Amino acid sequence: MQQTAAEVAAGLLAGETAAGARAIRWLDDRDARGSEVLAAIYPQTGRIHVVGVTGPPGAGKSTMTDMLIGEWRARGKRVAVIAVDPSSPFTGGAILGDRVRMARHALDPGVFIRSLGTRGQGGGLSRSTHDAALVFDAMGFDVVIVETVGVGQDEIDVVNLAHTTVIATVPGLGDEVQAVKAGLMEAGDVFVVNKADRDGYQAAHRQMEMMLHLRAQAVPPDGWDVPLLRAVAIDNQGGAEIVKAIEAHRTWLDRAGEFARRGGMRAREQVMTLVRDELQAFVLEHVGDALIERVAQRRLDPHAAAREVARALTERSTLA
Repeated sequence: MQQTAAEVAAGLLAGETAAGARAIRWLDDRDARGSEVLAAIYPQTGRIHVVGVTGPPGAGKSTMTDMLIGEWRARGKRVAVIAVDPSSPFTGGAILGDRVRMARHALDPGVFIRSLGTRGQGGGLSRSTHDAALVFDAMGFDVVIVETVGVGQDEIDVVNLAHTTVIATVPGLGDEVQAVKAGLMEAGDVFVVNKADRDGYQAAHRQMEMMLHLRAQAVPPDGWDVPLLRAVAIDNQGGAEIVKAIEAHRTWLDRAGEFARRGGMRAREQVMTLVRDELQAFVLEHVGDALIERVAQRRLDPHAAAREVARALTERSTLA
């Protein structure tokens, strides 16, 4: 018999894996039942530590995530993972292969790994990543690791989602700092040079160290002292130090009042993302095709079209 949204919400609050999986599927599919579940569980969220793992393609993010799962499980923590894979712009499908690298944890009841396709969402995340994190929060997990796709320099949505952002890089990218600098260099909380057994590790470490030193000049004396760590994740080296740094950052967040502030940033980002989705759906349904046809025929310029949409939204608005 098909479960109702209320039954699924009750199940995931009790920590049932099947209920959590169903809720995330509904949310990812934009099924109305997903919104009902989220409304029921939302008051029970706000405790989980969201850890983002990001960096350029080939940095070993999945292998590092697998290593971090093992370290946290050894400490008795329940760990959820949201592994984001790019969706094809042609078919809309995604390989969702990151979980293969974490297969050794598949039968561990203290681990929940969920892959999500980006479905056209930029910034290295899936459109339902925030929702999935809330589900894991309500289920009582201690940590959720959000592993992004290989991001570019300005694709840093994970920073708005995570309490702690781990930036991974590797030797041999040509210019390691260029590969991660832009927004990530300013926003990362823990930096890791992975595959440190490769040639070029010392040069990569020096480059990152120099950039972090420059960044530190602008940080207040009571700010977070960003660590630069070494890892060979494929050989399970460096995981304990990374987890120690992440947990130290959580302690600093609590002490500085940053945990609540970053939670507020996440809430704002999620609301704005959903608002954009709703507005886009409204435009496509009510004024989309005809309006765009006028622009395409050069009978209306794009700025005037945008203003026309804004007027239509204002006329229909019932917001207080």
